[in-house]
Amino acid sequence: MPKAIWNDATLAESENTVVVEGNHYFPPDSIHKEYFKDSDTHTTCPWKGVASYYSIEVDGQVNKDAAWYYPSAKEKAKNIEGYVAFWRGVKVEA
Repeated sequence: MPKAIWNDATLAESENTVVVEGNHYFPPDSIHKEYFKDSDTHTTCPWKGVASYYSIEVDGQVNKDAAWYYPSAKEKAKNIEGYVAFWRGVKVEA
């Protein structure tokens, strides 16, 4: 089962991830919300839409903007709307 791990903490795990452009997108109900802090960062993908970010905090250490999601994905990316993906040192084990 795919898992997202950072700082020895499991941030998300699900058998229902969707892989897009090499990234596992985890369903919103599969993330452990206690590690996620809203961020003001936003980026735009031409075909997916505007991404919002979370910073990850584990044991007092913060990984800024290490997770992202598309709250209102464009039509071609509706299948990952609200799903969460990771980078910046977060290890995804599939």
